[in-house]
Amino acid sequence: MLEKLGSMVKFITRYFSVWIILGVIAAYYNPEPFKPLSQYVPYCIMAVMLSMGLTVSINDFKLVFSRPKDVFWGIVLRYIIMPFIALFLTKVLSLPPVLAAGLILVGCCPSGVASNVMTFLAKGDTALSITVSTINTIIAPLITPFMFAFLVGSFVPVDAEKILLDILKIVLVPVFLGAVIRGVASDFVDRIMPVIPIVSVIAIFITTSSGFALSAGSLAQVAVISIIAVFLHNILGLTTGYWAARAVGMPHFKAKAICFEIGMENGGLAMALALAHLAPLAFIPAAIFNLAHNLTGPLLASYWREQEEKKELAMAQAGSTRQ
Repeated sequence: MLEKLGSMVKFITRYFSVWIILGVIAAYYNPEPFKPLSQYVPYCIMAVMLSMGLTVSINDFKLVFSRPKDVFWGIVLRYIIMPFIALFLTKVLSLPPVLAAGLILVGCCPSGVASNVMTFLAKGDTALSITVSTINTIIAPLITPFMFAFLVGSFVPVDAEKILLDILKIVLVPVFLGAVIRGVASDFVDRIMPVIPIVSVIAIFITTSSGFALSAGSLAQVAVISIIAVFLHNILGLTTGYWAARAVGMPHFKAKAICFEIGMENGGLAMALALAHLAPLAFIPAAIFNLAHNLTGPLLASYWREQEEKKELAMAQAGSTRQ
């Protein structure tokens, strides 16, 4: 039974972007059935964070003590690069205040779970990626609301304390609960883990489609500039993240992990916060980013994986020639 369910989950998750795009199109052309779903968005993100918590173990924190410099730079670069790239783009592209706030909010959120998967596929430092994303998620309540308020407070009213409470409720509590469940019932968690990814697919589907439904009326006016801003944000984040990691002394193996940690955001959290604390239109950058990094991330990961496999093949051939 679990095998069949696992196969179905693999099929659904493999075409993740397709389901999201179909949901967006349906919500745009027929928004009314999707609008009521927005009330469930915080619970959807909580479910995703609970799923993340189920994968957390004490091993995720060992690198803090064995490789503190790598972890330090992963955290510092994460919370410097993306917020300020977002701010730069809002100025260069002259984004309306609401869209600007939405883009900066994306930049201020922690890295997403997908960054770990992309690092693994790219044959990067997966352990570093998991450690950095876990710690970034845990410290997000202390950084995200106040950095966001600092960057956008001059043109959009922001209640940093309310955002902090929401992040605690939506992120920290579910992650902690998931980690506790993992600790006391690890065998049960291992059995259900193959079907856990479908939770993220359903949650992001509900979050994205309901957000697009709420902003459908004015979406056409800002769609093009939003897409340009978001893809630039994502691509510049990946690029700057990689070269910043190299600049502080990390080799290619580690820099790949930091690249994905910086360029792939927790778009679901950004969507939930935008819907709760900003005008509906501010949701658009986060929603588009969720699609964007699920396109650029796999492309980059596949490229790096191919490069590594070519190197491994060349080394194997060279070794057999010497023999």
